[in-house]
Amino acid sequence: MERRVLGRTGISVPAVGLGTARVFNVRDDAGQARCEAVIDAALQYGANLFDTSPMYGEAEQVLASALVERRQDALVATKVWARTRAIGEQQIERALDWFGTIDLYQVHNLLSVKDYLPVLVALKRIGRVRAVGVTHYLPSTYPDILELMRTGFVDAIQIPYHPGERAAEGELLPEAERLGIGVIAMTPFASGRALEQAPPEETLAALGSAGVHTWNQALIKWVLSDPRVSCTIPATSRPEHMRENALAGRPPWFTESQRALVSQLYEAFASPVIGAELSVG
Repeated sequence: MERRVLGRTGISVPAVGLGTARVFNVRDDAGQARCEAVIDAALQYGANLFDTSPMYGEAEQVLASALVERRQDALVATKVWARTRAIGEQQIERALDWFGTIDLYQVHNLLSVKDYLPVLVALKRIGRVRAVGVTHYLPSTYPDILELMRTGFVDAIQIPYHPGERAAEGELLPEAERLGIGVIAMTPFASGRALEQAPPEETLAALGSAGVHTWNQALIKWVLSDPRVSCTIPATSRPEHMRENALAGRPPWFTESQRALVSQLYEAFASPVIGAELSVG
């Protein structure tokens, strides 16, 4: 697993981490055991950054329980997500109790960002938080994210980035590079929709020199072949998929022609599926 530096923070992060949205929202022993097995695989293959949020139901607590005896082996990126100051402060207090120091604390979807960004910055100053970030899944919010990036208080951003969502390439990624801000790429599989109709295996043959053998790996390596990305966080509920994802987090990276091929395959196989789903919705 390649390690990258999270912007100017100096924090070494894996190129591939683990997202917990939906897949860690479990309430029974069997679900907890499954999540622990995925975390075992992630740690085994060096994918030791785990991203979570109070928005994800039970996921934050499930992650905390799974890491209780191996917190020192993990990097935790969590979020505050609340419309009222009181609820947000409860979320923050609870997360600090569960995880101790938070490696990256983010304001989720910019919700009440003017309230919570100063709180997280203050926690960073006293050593309870190592880095502060903001997230959003909508490119329409990028002007707001850019404004926050330029305040000097934001160490990292989390945004969607994959062959079907490249809006960040316009201004966000260049500005993050200029300012030394870390970039975590969410939803490299387009929230799973890009996997519903994978290209035929033979179409991936030209990617073999980059160590890619599956469509999942092609999408992950497409993201990571942009050196401005610090880490990408695909979610999975299966240990074998965690291993597959992690193996895409090591060089060699795609050439320009290989990256263009993945974009073409995405357009041919994933885009029609996603477009049909959106039209039905």
